[in-house]
Amino acid sequence: MKSFVCPRCRYKVYFESVSCVRCGQAVGFQATTLSMVALEAPVKAGAAPAKARIPAAKGLQYCANAAHKVCNWVTTVGDANGLCSACDLNRTIPNLSEPGGLAAWRDLEHAKKRLVYSLLRLGLPLDAGASGGGRLTFDFARDTVTGHIDGVITIDVIEADAVERERQRQHFGEPYRALLGHLRHESGHFYWMALVETSPCLEEFRKVFGDERKDYQAALALHHANVPPVDWQVRHVSPYASSHPWEDWAETWAHYLHMVDALDTAEAEGMEPRAAGFSLGAIWPFKKNDLYRDETFEALMDRWVPLTIAMNSISRSMGHDDFYPFVITAAVFDKLAFVHRVIRGQA
Repeated sequence: MKSFVCPRCRYKVYFESVSCVRCGQAVGFQATTLSMVALEAPVKAGAAPAKARIPAAKGLQYCANAAHKVCNWVTTVGDANGLCSACDLNRTIPNLSEPGGLAAWRDLEHAKKRLVYSLLRLGLPLDAGASGGGRLTFDFARDTVTGHIDGVITIDVIEADAVERERQRQHFGEPYRALLGHLRHESGHFYWMALVETSPCLEEFRKVFGDERKDYQAALALHHANVPPVDWQVRHVSPYASSHPWEDWAETWAHYLHMVDALDTAEAEGMEPRAAGFSLGAIWPFKKNDLYRDETFEALMDRWVPLTIAMNSISRSMGHDDFYPFVITAAVFDKLAFVHRVIRGQA
């Protein structure tokens, strides 16, 4: 994710910011420009006087869900439902009358917004109507099964509970279990329908991932009843990916989104260790490309490996396990490259 600045004083603001900590200017994220815009809103005490503020963006207002402090995106004044393009994808939200419901929704929305941001940067459609599918839709509900069916991504609200998520992380042996990871994985199922299922690349998919026509429910039952294959790391990015070609695709898709967003963030923050491959005297910053649109897959991997080594070294220095506990084998490389080609072909 790129860095954002306050439209007024150019001080750093974050993707979730609603105001600048330096000048107090109210800000919101505009999806059409992928940038922060100035808005009219109350400001904290001690901030610069109103006459010093820049004009608010014309015709824009905060999403209606800003009233619940779960969204900082903007929408057009007079919009029918008052929701931003990301919140408009919701079909079901947590029960706000339940204890913890609002906090869970806030966490879910923050993760979902990062997913939608990546999809927009990649130029992917949020509506698969052109390929016979529907619009990407989200259900955030309690006592449900996390998954994807016919364009609807369902996330059990319990996943927003850090303690429960850690319990399930240990139970299922998923060291990278996170809300954003869930959403990226489930979006992979949506985009398999939108970009692969009825496309000319379906046969190539079967060569790379396997035949998705094998019994899906039986494959999942077998996976949950037995330990993963001993050689899963040779062919898959995670143990769950070994269960069925659809899950292999979704896990690989999610991993690709992890990679691109992390690389983009590292470059934006000036911490990408690309200098290690240059001779002494190399000048920072290096030429920047749009990681979501311009880089070849090979170039992405050449940048990704040094970054993961650096992240793991820092994590170990702090006394923690590896931040990135994965190995990209030749088979996984080919699968990630296929995802890259499918996305670039759509963009």
